[in-house]
Order: sequence, then structure tokens, then C-alpha cells
Amino acid sequence: MDQEAHAGAGFCRDCLTPDVRTMPRCAACGSPRVLRHPELHRLTIAHIDCDAFYASVEKRDRPELADVPVIIGGGKRGVVSTACYIARIHGVRSAMPMFKALEACPQAVVIKPDMEKYVAVGRQIRAMMRALTPLVQPLSIDEAFLDLGGTERLHRDSAARTLAKLARQVEREIGVTVSVGLSYCKFLAKVASDLQKPRGFSVIGEAEALAFLRDRPVTLIWGVGKAFAETLARDGIRTIGQLQQMDESDLMRRYGTMGKRLSQLSRGRDSRAVDPEGEAKSVSSETTFHDDIHDRDALAAHLRRLSEKVALRLRSSGIAGQTVVLKLKTADFRSRTRNRRLDSPTRLADRIFRTGLSLLDREADGTAFRLIGIGVSDLSGDAPSDPPDLLDPQAERRARAEAAMDSVRDRFGRGSVETGYTFSLDRKR
Repeated sequence: MDQEAHAGAGFCRDCLTPDVRTMPRCAACGSPRVLRHPELHRLTIAHIDCDAFYASVEKRDRPELADVPVIIGGGKRGVVSTACYIARIHGVRSAMPMFKALEACPQAVVIKPDMEKYVAVGRQIRAMMRALTPLVQPLSIDEAFLDLGGTERLHRDSAARTLAKLARQVEREIGVTVSVGLSYCKFLAKVASDLQKPRGFSVIGEAEALAFLRDRPVTLIWGVGKAFAETLARDGIRTIGQLQQMDESDLMRRYGTMGKRLSQLSRGRDSRAVDPEGEAKSVSSETTFHDDIHDRDALAAHLRRLSEKVALRLRSSGIAGQTVVLKLKTADFRSRTRNRRLDSPTRLADRIFRTGLSLLDREADGTAFRLIGIGVSDLSGDAPSDPPDLLDPQAERRARAEAAMDSVRDRFGRGSVETGYTFSLDRKR
């Protein structure tokens, strides 16, 4: 493709026909999804985000739900993991308590999350991304940054058109849709991907960055959560445009290192590179109980099930973690987080569970808990994991048993074989 000849030109996202007109629809196929931008073929940093990912996968597998509001979550005391766009029209949002979600959309179909399936689909999409560029930085199983700089000659096309082809490929071969944000830096690429969901493709160029950001709320800036936004509001700062007018040294004097970030990002300056090693910092799983639980053995049963989910995700991603983190939430919503660093990385459910159980034993003093979670951090992909434990001769036997259970589950399904802990859970369902 001749980049100079196509500078400023657009194209149709449905048929990819080049477009240099100003008509609202594609001259070739009539689609309204025509993409035009003065910097379109010069930008190479992208953020790709799957649209309502969990719900989209479930709708793909159950076509009868195509026009039905779907909520992924469960239990009267659980929270919404995600909701399809039909449910969102009724006011359902991620992290909303399930009872409120069902009050807002009582006709919704509720489906319990199937993380194994979602992880598998996410890996398929990630493989497609990595076929385009080695510079892919996943943020979660359904979103990632990509840097396509220098790939124009390889793909014989601009980054923008290559990304449009990828979006079509994912929709055609995987059966879910994605939204694309394209810009010159990671901050604005991620902002752009949220602008036109679902099936969006938005572009923010360098020339328009200041004007685009000026009237946006400060919460658009990465790291500005509710508490910090309230601090800024007390100081009279509510829009990014106000930050643009302030001196960086003044912002740093007020807010420390965060002040520098406010100054830089408010002006559209983000020097962070797309880092393929910068993947998730932890892998975890948690559950909110239908009724509060104070019994240690009952908590341990849930802990075992969650440890198996975490271990599966670690093995599926080819990574291991060296710090085990236990999370508990009391009936009055107080959080407790405890962690322990192992002497070597692990991806075994047995080690995760036993470490988590030793942490749990210190907390299970009769306190009623509404939530329990387990996870691992300090992740690595190339370090040796789970070496023989000379102090625990039975560890290797348990590891072999875990591998055998995985083999049976891969063949006959996850519920085909259970440990004593998780067997007791299934009998109570």
C-alpha cells in the first residue's frame, strides 16, 4: 500500500474498500461503517477490547439468547461479572449486586461464569493478535495493547486496515466482536476503544489530542479513581482542561508522582511502550457466598475449588506465581488480605490450596465471611516451577494425582472427578 497516496483517506470497515469521499456510506457496499481520519494511516498503537466478552461467548454458544438480556454472575449475594448490551440498556452494570441487577432487568437470563471456556476463547484471540505483531501486551483475557509500528511492509497495509481485518476475522472465526482504539500512545488508544462500543473503531490523532481531552472529566486519566477524583474536586479541579492549564511542578508539589502523571496524560503525552512482558500481575478467583460462612471446613472446600481454577488458568497461560494471596470479606464488608511468598513458583492447585489454607487457619476464628478468594502474584513464564520438595515426600505424589485428574477432566469434563473437598461442595448444590 502506498502510505503517502492514502494519507488522510478512509476505508470501509465492512468491505475494506478505500474511501476518499465525504459521503456517509461506502460507495461499494452501502455500509455506514466508513472510517476516516487525517492521521488514520500514520498511527500504530492500538487497544483491542472484546465487547461484553463473557456474555458474547455465551450468546455465541446459545443462539436463542441473541436478542435476550444476559447477565453473567450468580447467586442472590453475588455480583455481575458482565452483562450484554441489551441488559446494559436496562441499567445493569459490571460489579453491580445481582439483586439490584435483577430489579433493573427482571427478564434477564442469568448464567454462571465459565472461566475455562472464556480463557480458551481469549487465548484464540490473542494468538490472532500475535500473528500480526510480537508486540502484544495483554491486560486481561479479553483486552490487549498492540504496537503495529514497522509491520506495514509485512502486511502490505497500514496498521489501521490490518486492525480492521483482525476485527472481521475475530467476528467471523471466533463469533464474538471487538472494539478497536487507534492512536499514537497507549493512554489514548485505550480511551478510543471505549468510544463506540460495540463493534467500534475509533481514532484519536496527535493533532486533536489536547482539544479532545479538554472537556473530559479527570476520571478519564488512568489512576484517578473515585477517592482521588474527590481530592481533586476539593481543589477545584474537575476537568482535564484545568490540568492542562496548570504547571507540572505545581501538580507535583500538590500530588507527588501522581501530579506528574496528571500533567503528562492531560496533554496526551504517554511514553509507555507496548510491553509483551507486561501481562497481568496476578491470577486469582473468588466467590461470594449465598449465606455468610464461619465454619473453617466449609471455607476450605470453597478454597480448594478456587485454587483449582487458579491453577488451571496458570497452566493454560504457561505461567507460574510465587506469592499466594488469600482474600476474605467479612459479613460487614471488611476486607482481609493475607499473602505468603513460596520458595519457588507454582502452578499446582495443591500448593496454592495448602498455602492458602495455612493463611485461612489464622483467620477462621468464628468470624462470618461473605467472600473468599485465592490468587497468585509475582508471575513468571520461564522460571522453573514446582521442584521436588524434600521436606514433603508426598508432594510429588499429589502433583501426579493432580495431573491425572486434569487428564480425566480434559476428556470427560471438569465435574468428572473431584477431591474430597469439592465433592462435598457439589453435594450441597
